[in-house]
Amino acid sequence: MTPATDRPNTPAPERFRPAPARLRLIATDLDGTLLRDDKTVSDRTVAALAAAERAGIEVFFVTGRPARWMDVVSAHVHGHGLAICANGAAVVDLHQGGLPVEVRPLATDRALAIVETLREAALGTSFAVERSGGIFYEPQYPPFHLDPGAIVAPAEKLLHDGFAHADMPVLKLLAHHPELAPDDFLQLARSVAGAHGDFTRSSPSALLEVSGLGVSKASTLARCCAERGISAAEVVAFGDMPNDLEMLMWAGTSYAMANAHPDVLAATTHRTGANTDDGVAAVIERILAG
Repeated sequence: MTPATDRPNTPAPERFRPAPARLRLIATDLDGTLLRDDKTVSDRTVAALAAAERAGIEVFFVTGRPARWMDVVSAHVHGHGLAICANGAAVVDLHQGGLPVEVRPLATDRALAIVETLREAALGTSFAVERSGGIFYEPQYPPFHLDPGAIVAPAEKLLHDGFAHADMPVLKLLAHHPELAPDDFLQLARSVAGAHGDFTRSSPSALLEVSGLGVSKASTLARCCAERGISAAEVVAFGDMPNDLEMLMWAGTSYAMANAHPDVLAATTHRTGANTDDGVAAVIERILAG
């Protein structure tokens, strides 16, 4: 795709493009994209999603969030009821309370190799382990949405075969650094440990998210689309952060939010308004009107 030069505050109407001739699926990120900054879904967005489903267009929420954080949108998914969580590591059924339909785990030996390598390459890195049944932290890891009763222990223990919840697949390994710039940390981690997992980020802090090799929003979305006989050309995708990049480049039509990361703005050809201005809803409304 041709790199774009528009800056984040470009109004949506100036960069709107027609939908593909046969639009069959809308794939949208949540935080910073579909959700407003207070983590709610606006009435306008709710109405746009419902209208798309009525028009026969499937909607997939594609997020880095775990299934247990999907309550904010579970009432707004129609039809199939599926969502892609944990950056592609899990497909869940929101009609069934987030029940996993497919899991693409990170192997524990790979996760342990990443922990060992990053501890040496970036002193001060702390880790969390996101399993299918919950998240577990190291003592130094800054808790975010800490789950009640979460186990706190060194990562090596949390990833050991004898760990109490070792039967739960590892969906993501999270790595946090208190001082490094987020993009610098991502580049460093990919260079020293990229052979063991797929690294990305979606937080404004130096917090990396690590999935199994080949696992991303794009690869899981492609699998879901293939099962439905939907091609990439029939998909419109929305996103704002580096963990959306592969999905945005895979989809036939992609939109960067006005508030998107510079890499996302450079990788997409279309723009819409910020998440606070219902940018996703604006595009859906134009698609349905056109």
